[in-house]
Amino acid sequence: MSGTSLDGIDVAIIDIKGARFKKDIRVVATYTAPYPGAVREALLAVSNTMTHTAPISRLNFLLGELYAEAFLATCRRARIDHESVDLIGSHGQTIFHEGCPVEYLGRRVASTLQIGESAVIAERTGIHTISNFRERDIAAGGSGAPLAPYVDYLLFRDRSRGRVALNIGGIANLTAIPAHSRPERVVAFDTGPGNMIIDALVTRLTGGKEKFDRNGAIAARAHLNERLLASMLSDPYYYLDPPKSCGREQFGAEHVSDLLATGVPLADLISTATELTAISIVKAIMCFVEPLMKIREVIVSGGGAHNRFLMKRLRTLLHPVELKTSADYGIDIDAKEAIAFAVLAYETFDRRPANLPSATGAKRSVLLGKVTYY
Repeated sequence: MSGTSLDGIDVAIIDIKGARFKKDIRVVATYTAPYPGAVREALLAVSNTMTHTAPISRLNFLLGELYAEAFLATCRRARIDHESVDLIGSHGQTIFHEGCPVEYLGRRVASTLQIGESAVIAERTGIHTISNFRERDIAAGGSGAPLAPYVDYLLFRDRSRGRVALNIGGIANLTAIPAHSRPERVVAFDTGPGNMIIDALVTRLTGGKEKFDRNGAIAARAHLNERLLASMLSDPYYYLDPPKSCGREQFGAEHVSDLLATGVPLADLISTATELTAISIVKAIMCFVEPLMKIREVIVSGGGAHNRFLMKRLRTLLHPVELKTSADYGIDIDAKEAIAFAVLAYETFDRRPANLPSATGAKRSVLLGKVTYY
């Protein structure tokens, strides 16, 4: 899995058996392979921007090589024979996502594009590879996201406690799982920016020396700009009813440029963007989840879980709801989404649908992904 933060490739190797929601999952190994700086910059240059087909084609094949190398490196580090692995699920790198249809050439079209050529992965590893998970859900009338709720339900459902699984990557998304519920009752959606705006501002502040606000230290000592925060929270996205999804198309380079144009000091922008992430998450929970279920726990995964200041703000704003991390349940906070796409690949290979229409808005549950056989 490589997400919208563009920080690297998260690999999870799991043992899995069983079907549907009666599965036994054991995490064997996890590892994150950072993107080389030049690759990260190249990906930013083709993500939701005017570009040429040549860099997209080249990056598509280059990422296939990098994903295969990351998988093989994980096997070496964990002393696992890579030939013992039966199947690879690769999400790919999203460079464009528009889950809601727009007018285009006289038709209404929704679309998504992830790169990272699965043929290269299969050829380098000798393993069947599942890729391109989101397109089928969009074809079935969904927004192509979020797809992790299927696995969130599998991992975190509880007979007596209503839980929200919250992943804070570049974009923040949640899965609301009522106590003792069937998967059809799960509600899931993107709440808005997670680390995306913060990371871009930190990169600008440090001249590229830092790519994220380590422990939230910059935000913690800077000043919150209340007026700017109010303006940011007026974005219509936050008030759309789920299912919904977002990405760099709403909160990427153009949005950051608008923030820089305000003249607010960069450190204060970082503090304000951090508060935006916290408040937009909590507002999403209050507006769209609390009316449907009693929430006992919010379980956080993703890079944002490392941001101590952000976690402190979430804990304060969510009180008395308990704030935990997926690590409290034995799931590496950096690997949960990689684990999710391993499970989705397993379902696809066994010809079982694995989207939740209640989360994506699809007309029906469908098989996800395309199989590249070795």
